[in-house]
Amino acid sequence: MIFAAGLGTRLRPLTDDRPKALVEVNGKTLLEHNIVKLKDAGFDRIVVNIHHYGNQIIEFLKAHDNFGIDIQVSDERQQLLDTGGGIKRAIPLFESSQPILIHNVDILSDIDLRQLYTTHLCNAKVSLGATPLGATLAVNQRKTSRYLLFDDDMRLCGWTNIKTGEVKGESGEAYAFAGIHVVDPNLLPFLQSQEMDIFPIIDFYLKVCNDLTIAGSDVTGSEWVDCGKPEALAKAAQLTCIKR
Repeated sequence: MIFAAGLGTRLRPLTDDRPKALVEVNGKTLLEHNIVKLKDAGFDRIVVNIHHYGNQIIEFLKAHDNFGIDIQVSDERQQLLDTGGGIKRAIPLFESSQPILIHNVDILSDIDLRQLYTTHLCNAKVSLGATPLGATLAVNQRKTSRYLLFDDDMRLCGWTNIKTGEVKGESGEAYAFAGIHVVDPNLLPFLQSQEMDIFPIIDFYLKVCNDLTIAGSDVTGSEWVDCGKPEALAKAAQLTCIKR
């Protein structure tokens, strides 16, 4: 699943007349970069959620014949559901017996998505302790203000904002979320039981991390750029992984 429904407020004025997903880097939209990356990694079905200028994304996919793969649209044009709510809404579009890789549209990287997915499958086999696996999150050690906290077994146990001093859960090793994660079928019933329709996925992970294992996979060293701000687009254009 590609999260493409965001308002793209940090990218204004570029997103005043288009969705963030259709902002270009090196002549290709963020959406195309990520669809091609997923396709090259062996994924043959993608769900794209839409909200802000969602009709433009529908037309873009149609014009490119869905890039030769099965692409389904999860329509949030009536109401933006945040990341957790977006996954919950899209559940009927997934093959519920298989893990689901989730990718923010504004993330460009050379992270090996096939390897991340395989890591999740391996985590599921070893169970990572007494609780079932719920998700595997790509994390890195870049500098930011908000960090996820993991125990010695790389299980999510807390969150902190170093600017405000706020801490949720337990202390642990700090990693930054890379905007890419794999959701296990074990997590879907927990999502479906949520009374709220609008909620962020990270808050949800923190809520369920005592009932399910939310694992971290360290991808530090990979090329990685969050294209959420205009100044980041120039940096993203220098990534060797998209210079083709």
